[in-house]
Amino acid sequence: MTQLPPEQRAPREPTGLDWDTILTGDESRPRRDARAGGPSGRESQGGSDDLFAQRDHPVAPRTNDPFASHDEVPLTRRERRELEERQSLLEAAPTTGPSEAQRPSRAERRSAAGIDDPGAPTKPKRRGAWGCLIALLVVVALGAGAFFFLQGPISAVIERFQPAADYEGTGSGEVTFMILDGDTGSSIAENLYEEGVVASSEAFYELLLQQEPEPEFHPGAYRLAEKMSAKAALEALEDPANKLENTFVIPEGTATADALSIIAEGAGVPLEQLQAAAAESPQSYGLPAEAQSLEGFLFPATYTVDPALDARGVLQTLVDRQFQALDDAGVAPADRWRTIVLASLIQREAGLRDDYYKVSRVFQNRLDPAQWESGLLQSDATVAYGTGNTHRVSTTDAERADAGNPYNTYVHPGLPVGPISNPGDLAIDAALHPADGTWLFFVTWNLDTGETIFSTTVEEHDAAVAKWLAWMDEHPEYQ
Repeated sequence: MTQLPPEQRAPREPTGLDWDTILTGDESRPRRDARAGGPSGRESQGGSDDLFAQRDHPVAPRTNDPFASHDEVPLTRRERRELEERQSLLEAAPTTGPSEAQRPSRAERRSAAGIDDPGAPTKPKRRGAWGCLIALLVVVALGAGAFFFLQGPISAVIERFQPAADYEGTGSGEVTFMILDGDTGSSIAENLYEEGVVASSEAFYELLLQQEPEPEFHPGAYRLAEKMSAKAALEALEDPANKLENTFVIPEGTATADALSIIAEGAGVPLEQLQAAAAESPQSYGLPAEAQSLEGFLFPATYTVDPALDARGVLQTLVDRQFQALDDAGVAPADRWRTIVLASLIQREAGLRDDYYKVSRVFQNRLDPAQWESGLLQSDATVAYGTGNTHRVSTTDAERADAGNPYNTYVHPGLPVGPISNPGDLAIDAALHPADGTWLFFVTWNLDTGETIFSTTVEEHDAAVAKWLAWMDEHPEYQ
């Protein structure tokens, strides 16, 4: 190693290097101990002439840079090599000036720039506010998606283990409830629910299944109330005092063949006598000349008749009540036939109250050659009636293609040859006052709720039919 001039060969302390003295070459300045900050090493003992006696544990030099760190940091291999080269320059040419020797080392430059040592542990970076917000939104979106997709299954599980809806007490008001011959416990439960007597058919039917022995129900009319508990409704049906004599209820949309059975059970008139009376000339009851039967003119309502009335007298009572309804609606006798025929279609095809007026508009738009050239109403209810199926409106391809069915409005244009049910006040009013609209199609896509989609174009109708078919796939009980 190159030796320094004799005056500079003083012993060097192993505890650190005074870079102020080394860089300036001013030995007159007192040296500071790098560890303790004490006086010059000349006052310490046991020093070493070897500048790198502490090479096994080198430390970063001090600097006059105010931004440099004065903490001792272990040197890298490259920094130790630079330190050796700088010291060699100082010993070889101490008089050459400080320009080259005073050039900051890599460690000094790194320290001044605030660059951390590669070996030092890194500080964890803080996530920004936007990152937190995005993460929160993702969590919320995932939660909402899970709730949406699981809502149906969760609701089904909850409903399965929850008791059926039920009212409390004996209810209020008055309802005349009919039990027909052939009604079962499940059909009675469903009818009680539809007429607003009980809160759910399940509550009543489950109660029936618990009874020992099973209750026996007799056809006829019963005086019940609205919003009765299942228990109260069952007790009322079993009480003979609530059975009404000579009373029956004809629901809206009931076909004449079914109405005759209801009358027989409520009024106590033999069914055979009623059928014979109904087969007499319709004009003898005052019906229009076009009428071939009493269909459409037996007004749906609740009746309590005189026990002395015979079969014809009972039927005339219902016909007179229909004439009264037509007169109250402002229908002239000359318009009775067309009004009843159209109203009977509306009664069978419409579901919700507001839909009656829209269904009426669809049929009347199709009767307008300027809007519907073929004039075909294409009503499944009319086709089903012509086949003798008075309890359904769905049909098959073969039934819709049958030209021998005079009620087939897929083949025969215009109104059908006669009424297909006995309409009530709402259907009559809808026939007289259709809603405004350009609709030419409608389809009841939800048979549970009666929700109906009305369309003007074929494309819109095709989409509605697809929705109905998808619903039917999910409800095989309707097929």
